[in-house]
Amino acid sequence: MKTTTAKSLRVSKKEGVRKPILAFLKSLLTDAVFDAILIPMQVPAGDSYAWVLVKDPSLLDQANPLAPIMPVQGAKALKSLTRKGEGNLKIAAVMRPCEVRASVELAKLNQIHLESITLMSVDCPGVLPVADYFENPGESEKRFNAMLSENRWGNGSMKSVCQICEQFSILPSSDFHFGLMTGSESSVVLISSSPKGQRVLKDRSLDGSVSLSDWENGIESIRQERKKERTKRFREVQSMVEGFDGLLKTFARCIGCHNCQSACPICYCRHCYFGSEASKLDSDFILKKAEQRGGLSFPLDRRMFHVGRMSHMSLSCVACGLCSDACPVSIPVADVFSFVADQTQRTFDYKAGEKREEPLPIRQYRLEEIKGVEEWVKDAEGVES
Repeated sequence: MKTTTAKSLRVSKKEGVRKPILAFLKSLLTDAVFDAILIPMQVPAGDSYAWVLVKDPSLLDQANPLAPIMPVQGAKALKSLTRKGEGNLKIAAVMRPCEVRASVELAKLNQIHLESITLMSVDCPGVLPVADYFENPGESEKRFNAMLSENRWGNGSMKSVCQICEQFSILPSSDFHFGLMTGSESSVVLISSSPKGQRVLKDRSLDGSVSLSDWENGIESIRQERKKERTKRFREVQSMVEGFDGLLKTFARCIGCHNCQSACPICYCRHCYFGSEASKLDSDFILKKAEQRGGLSFPLDRRMFHVGRMSHMSLSCVACGLCSDACPVSIPVADVFSFVADQTQRTFDYKAGEKREEPLPIRQYRLEEIKGVEEWVKDAEGVES
C-alpha cells in the first residue's frame, strides 16, 4: 500500500469516530483549506439523509460521514455540482469508497470534473438496506451506531453487497482517507495519497508517529472474511443469471418501473433507448406478439432491459447496491449486477474506479486487440487470412 503521509486523531470510546472526523473537517473550513465540503446530513425529520454542500463550519455538527444508509449515491450528488465543468470553489467530497469509485468512473466518462475536487474516502462497515431503515429510523440509528462502536463489521443486517465488498477501505483513486483504527486505543488514521491530500495535512498539528501496520492488519482481516463470503454468495447468484430460464425467473417480478436505472450512478444517459419512443410498441405489434407468445405479458422485454443495462454499465459497476434499494418488488438486482460486473471486469483485468489514470477498456484499443478483431471479422465472413 503506497501512502505519502500518515497522521492520526485520537478517539475516545465515548465519543466514537464521527466526532473527531467532523472536528477535523471543521478546521479545514475554518482555515480556508476548502471553500465547502460535500457530506451526508440527516434531514430535519430525522428519517433520512441528503447530500449537503456545507460552507458554514458550524453546520458540520449535523453532518454524518458514516451515515447508516445511502439513499442517494454520492457520485450522483457530485455529478450535479460538476457536470457543466470545473467550478471555482475548492470542494472536499467525503464519501464511502464505492462512491469515490463511481465518481472516478463518471470522470472517465466526462460526467464529473475533478479538477477542483478533493476525494476523501472513509473505511466503510457497510450501510443498512433503505427499506429496513425506513421501518424504524430511530431504532435503525441505534443499531448501526452500536455496530460501529463495537466494531461488528461482519454484521448481517448490512446490505448484501456490503457484506461481500472487498474495496471498503483506502483506494489508489482517493486523495485522502480516514482509516478507522480499532482496539483498546481507537484512533482515526489520516492518510494523504496525492498532492491534494498532502495539502489537507499541511501545517496540521497532529500525531505523526502513527504506525499503519495495526490498521492495515485489521483491514486485511476483514477483507479476507469478505472474500470468503463473496465466493460463497457468487456461487448462489450464478444460477440466477445462467441461461434464458435463469434470467427469466430472476426478473419475472419486474414491473418495468426502471427505478434501478434511475438510482444507478453509472446510468447517466439523458435519453435512454428503453425510455424512448422506439421502445414503445403500438397495439398491432402487441397483439401480434401476444398471438405468437400466447399471452399479453412480455417478460422478455423486461429481461432485455436488464441485459441491456448490464452490457452498458457492468465495466463501471461499483456494487453500491442502490439498484436493489430502489426495486419496489425486492428483486436482488444488486446481487446479480455485482456478479456480472465481477465477471466482466475480470475479463478485462479492470477494477471500476480503482485508478484514475487507467482508461475504460471500451474507450481504448491496443494494436494487438485491433488485429484480433480483424481476424474475427474475417472468420465470420469466411475469408481466409
